[in-house]
Amino acid sequence: VVIISLTISAILVIFIVPLTILFFIYLTNILLLIYKKNGEVEADPLSEAWDSARKTIASFWDIYARIWHGYELHGVENLPEGPGILVYYHGAIPIDYLYFLSRLFLWKKRLCLSVADHFVFRLPGLKLLLEVTGVMPGTREECLIALKNGHLVSISPGGVREALFSDESYQLMWGNRKGFARVALDAKVPIIPMYTQNVREGYRTFKERRFFRQLYESTRLPLTPPYGGLPVKFRTYIGEPIPYDPNTTTEELVEKVSHLSFNFLFSFQTRTAIQALISKHQTVPGSIWKALLERFDKRCK
Repeated sequence: VVIISLTISAILVIFIVPLTILFFIYLTNILLLIYKKNGEVEADPLSEAWDSARKTIASFWDIYARIWHGYELHGVENLPEGPGILVYYHGAIPIDYLYFLSRLFLWKKRLCLSVADHFVFRLPGLKLLLEVTGVMPGTREECLIALKNGHLVSISPGGVREALFSDESYQLMWGNRKGFARVALDAKVPIIPMYTQNVREGYRTFKERRFFRQLYESTRLPLTPPYGGLPVKFRTYIGEPIPYDPNTTTEELVEKVSHLSFNFLFSFQTRTAIQALISKHQTVPGSIWKALLERFDKRCK
């Protein structure tokens, strides 16, 4: 009984924060349903009719971000006034991205549409939340329409694979994904890189990955449970935009994004070679202890 109790307690400790986040996400969807029913709101979920609900949601997550991670957002001035594609590194849990969306809406009253993996749309009970926050499957046509309408569109080329199988070395896991670059060239919009410091120290996945990797490749479902949730310091950095250049090829644009995204983190020689990681905003490999101490460091490094 003692062994079982200790085991259950240990499991609860390492999973309690991720489960709490999941609970708050579902609670947010319930509140939206209440708002829709009481206000009899039938407008397009992306319309201004939902702005008051979005502001409430954003305020809640921004308070959570400030309290739990001392969240900071830097480089908002690098976002274009018009459309653009935001490319970011995917942590084990993209809670840092949720923080970014919340603060962007509070600061600029601006909605950034998000490209998500198909499994997200199969999760029960989140349909309204996904619609109101602008989460979409991200086909080429949908992205082009969103950009034409003046929206920012965000994507993580590494996606679920990067979330599950990258680690504290912060290695990009993009494979041959170049779709975002093709869309940027077709829409004639800039690409803006983004990265959150210590995102892997906040939430991690298990080291033993061969089984989970085979499981993911066969099911395409994120069955590797993330754990952690320590209140480490989170700082999101938005880099300078890569402007549209009609003479740039898709491959050159992908390479530019790779290098610029990790100017905040690393300098590396090639995508296939072992990455030479030089830290600017990030200790590599990541250090949970240092990330915790940075909560007391008021300087923006």
